[in-house]
Amino acid sequence: MTLRADWHTLIDAMPHAVWMVDAATLRVVSANGPAAQLLGCERAQLIGNAALTLAATPEDLCFWEEAAAGHHERLSSDTFVRRFDGTAVPVSRRIERIELGGADYYLVALNDRSAQVRVERELELAAAELSATLESTADGILVTDLAGRIRHCNRRFADLWGVPQDLLTNRDDDAVLDWMRRSVTDPAAYMRRLAAVEEATMLQASDVLELHSGKVIERITLPQCSGGRPIGRVFSYRDITDRIAASLRIEKLSHTDTLTGLPNRGLLGERIERALALAQREGAPFALLLLNLDHFKHINDTLGHAFGDRVLVEVAERLTAGVRQIDTVARLGADEFVLLAQRSDAAGAEAAARRVMEALQRPFTLDGLSFTVTASVGIALHPADGSDMDGLLGRADAAMREVKQAGRAGFRFHTVRSHAGDADLRTRMQLDHAMRQALTQQRFRLHYQPQIDLATGTVIGAEALIRWRDPELGEVPPGRFIPVAEESGFIVAIGDWVLRQAVAQAAQWHAGGMPMRMSVNVSALQFRQPGFVDGVASTLRAAGLPGRLLELELTESILIQDVEDTLARLHALAEIGVLLAIDDFGTGYSSLGYLKRLPIGRLKIDRSFVMDLPGDTSDASIVNAIINLGRALDIQVIAEGVETEAQRQFLRQAGCHEFQGYLFAPALDVKSFEALLAPAADRRVVPLPRRRASRVQPGAAVRD
Repeated sequence: MTLRADWHTLIDAMPHAVWMVDAATLRVVSANGPAAQLLGCERAQLIGNAALTLAATPEDLCFWEEAAAGHHERLSSDTFVRRFDGTAVPVSRRIERIELGGADYYLVALNDRSAQVRVERELELAAAELSATLESTADGILVTDLAGRIRHCNRRFADLWGVPQDLLTNRDDDAVLDWMRRSVTDPAAYMRRLAAVEEATMLQASDVLELHSGKVIERITLPQCSGGRPIGRVFSYRDITDRIAASLRIEKLSHTDTLTGLPNRGLLGERIERALALAQREGAPFALLLLNLDHFKHINDTLGHAFGDRVLVEVAERLTAGVRQIDTVARLGADEFVLLAQRSDAAGAEAAARRVMEALQRPFTLDGLSFTVTASVGIALHPADGSDMDGLLGRADAAMREVKQAGRAGFRFHTVRSHAGDADLRTRMQLDHAMRQALTQQRFRLHYQPQIDLATGTVIGAEALIRWRDPELGEVPPGRFIPVAEESGFIVAIGDWVLRQAVAQAAQWHAGGMPMRMSVNVSALQFRQPGFVDGVASTLRAAGLPGRLLELELTESILIQDVEDTLARLHALAEIGVLLAIDDFGTGYSSLGYLKRLPIGRLKIDRSFVMDLPGDTSDASIVNAIINLGRALDIQVIAEGVETEAQRQFLRQAGCHEFQGYLFAPALDVKSFEALLAPAADRRVVPLPRRRASRVQPGAAVRD
């Protein structure tokens, strides 16, 4: 049977592949061009073909067999057809039985799904890659749409939050989000923050969440965009519990004495600052009692340092038990303690001193050995004896030394200087005059101590150190004249001279093809001068030295005075490229909360923590803590005063970056320094002869 021409025309007009099958013979009687194109043949090759020969799946074979038996009327499904070249093509296929001109036919219509299947496969691949990416990260990831519905999350997210598996399996978004709300320790604050984030679709934010489980999680929020428009939000969660705990340990270590657990000098300074503020606000007096144990060296020398440490711990416990709750007992170091007696006049200070004496009168018994420990106590009162920590401690120290000279085991208030004190004052006046003459007559000179990269052993910098030889006084160590210069204010003129000379020398080395980072000490008084930052910039311009080759070393005491002004000055210096370092780190007042705000590039470990390495466990713990702090804040760490190979090895293994000290070289004059760096010279660390006899004691600013 043949179809009328008008039906052939109708089939040809259809956009999809279509052919007609005679229901009686089950042979193709008509087909359009798209059908021939789909099967990869000429249209004439289709006409007359049995329908079964075009079947590519069991489903099609079954249909045509049942159609031959008169049992099947229609079929609709996604399937495959086989092209004449043998390849399979995915299609959506529909077969309908129709009647035309009194005869029955099957109309077979197919839609090529190749492009759709390709897109689906690409989407499946993208989804698999996304899932693999999400699971490969160490962070917990949660992706939501703008309405807050969960689109993706990884296993790490569920583990961090402890989300039950059934909530994720059931895709119960509301239950998951409610679980998160109930998991934080402050749900109200959590929801307020989340609402603010959801309201600002392009907001990028970071905050810290505390969970009832004890975990501390850092949450970073980023917008998810498509075509430049926000479509959702990506939350990443990182467990920072250990990092926070480590920071707290370092913070505690920076404020407490590692042996006794008492406040250290830094925390004592903060307490004294509060006492000064209270005194200014309410007129409340207070006293500082400086306590030094008598003949404690005998205990260490006779019974050993471990035994001595146990004695110090018990002394700390007795002192703490004998003071009021508002008072502070601190350990400055070695066998020296300080008692800050709040709201105490002379009578209150005397009562506190007597309590100290009584606490130490009871016999000490350790390892079956009974012995007595006494102390000499010096007392300074605020405001009569000073208006700051250094002044009060200095006067309490002077009073304590008078107790030592008078036979020990007692206490004494600070008094006006005696005739011997007047003689000392005259000596300081003469030294101050000689210093001023030395500057005008060019008797000061600079030496340069190499700074060594611990990893490579190469010289990467130099610290400028001042030297002075006087015609009458001979070689005057910085530890002797720097404190006098600081007290008189002449340290500003000396510091400016050192800065100009050091920058000029660094510029000369730089121009000669030997760029060398030059480190220069800066005193607190010099740093506070109104034109200090502009002066540094002017000095660099005049010498033609890039700012990156100058490093200013600042003492920790600088950082706690007028915080906002200090921050402004430090950032101004950083903007002109100058590097900044904290000198003698660990002996002063730095706090982590403040330190992380500063543009500091290096921490210098004080020589007092290095000299007994690696044998002294307390010093080793402090040095490790400083190095870990530097690593946490991405700050380089340099150790000074390195004199032995064992010290260098310890520092290198601990992760310290640089060192300086007599192990490599002392401070050298320019010619000796340049000779050390000559091309033929070996720049690696080699043990040099010990020079303890000529070792210069550390002073304050512009010092060794």
